Amino acid sequence: MHIGLFGSLTCLGLFGPGWWGGFRLNATPSYPLGLWRIATLDRAVTVGDRVFICLPPGPALSLGLTRGYIRCGLCAEGASPLIKTVAALPGQTVAIAGTVTIDGHPLRHSHIHPVDAEGRQLTAYSGGKVPPGHLFLHSGFSGSYDSRYFGPVLDTGVLGLAEPVITFTP
Repeated sequence: MHIGLFGSLTCLGLFGPGWWGGFRLNATPSYPLGLWRIATLDRAVTVGDRVFICLPPGPALSLGLTRGYIRCGLCAEGASPLIKTVAALPGQTVAIAGTVTIDGHPLRHSHIHPVDAEGRQLTAYSGGKVPPGHLFLHSGFSGSYDSRYFGPVLDTGVLGLAEPVITFTP
């Protein structure tokens, strides 16, 4: 789903100043609600890094936009960047069987759901080695839309580290 010119201009007006200042408002339960900042990443991404990332155009982004998992922003197709934790790097093996294991080690809070909160079917990633130039992303929030469902994503979408500025948990 493409949000169109009006939607893009609306997002630009609402979020543009924050975009250029590196600030983002998180209004999803995947991480604490509130104001976050994109911090410069001047080293290679490592497992455990919490990052802001833009999904590339494709089925995962389209599904996320269509179902409302991803809000409007200034990434491809008018999508907002996601806050996710890097769970696996290129060469690591991801297995999916009710939960996620990485190189044989269980990933905490990684239960796979067959449907989303609205009862719509979810298809889990089939698993495999994370390819070069990709990252496997995760959020400990049970209902998070992350690599459990869309698989590894290109690391070129990483905008920087996600640092909380003023956050709260409802």
